[in-house]
Amino acid sequence: MKDGSPVITVDGSGLRVAVVAASWHATIMDGLIDGARRGLADASVTDVDLVRVPGTFELAVACARLAPRYDALVALGVVIRGGTPHFEYVCQSATVGLTEVSVRSGIPVGFGVLTCDDEQQALARAGIPGSSEDKGYEAATAAVATVTALRAVLE
Repeated sequence: MKDGSPVITVDGSGLRVAVVAASWHATIMDGLIDGARRGLADASVTDVDLVRVPGTFELAVACARLAPRYDALVALGVVIRGGTPHFEYVCQSATVGLTEVSVRSGIPVGFGVLTCDDEQQALARAGIPGSSEDKGYEAATAAVATVTALRAVLE
């Protein structure tokens, strides 16, 4: 975990988690996926599936279809601002779509979608050597922490 990240210690033993990751920007995505895997391992989650989708826009539909089969989902993607409104559309769609999946299904979705002005900002958040943040790790631990918090009061 990188400096400045919240310290979340949870026991996710026995949980089934899917990491749903976009494919664009391989170096950044590899860092996010590795971070999510580290976060899940630190939380003792061993039943983890990785599902790759083409881009960040496709995360919501994949998570919606997967939600009934998992205790938590971790959505990972990156959108880098360009010269067209594409950035705003994809970022808003991903955010609203993933929120809707979580609320409608009741399954926590760790939000690991980077929305950055440039590639340097994304690299700084990707959890790779030299990064100042590890958003994949944070998204994974947030999803597991939410499952355990809800179970503590609902079961």
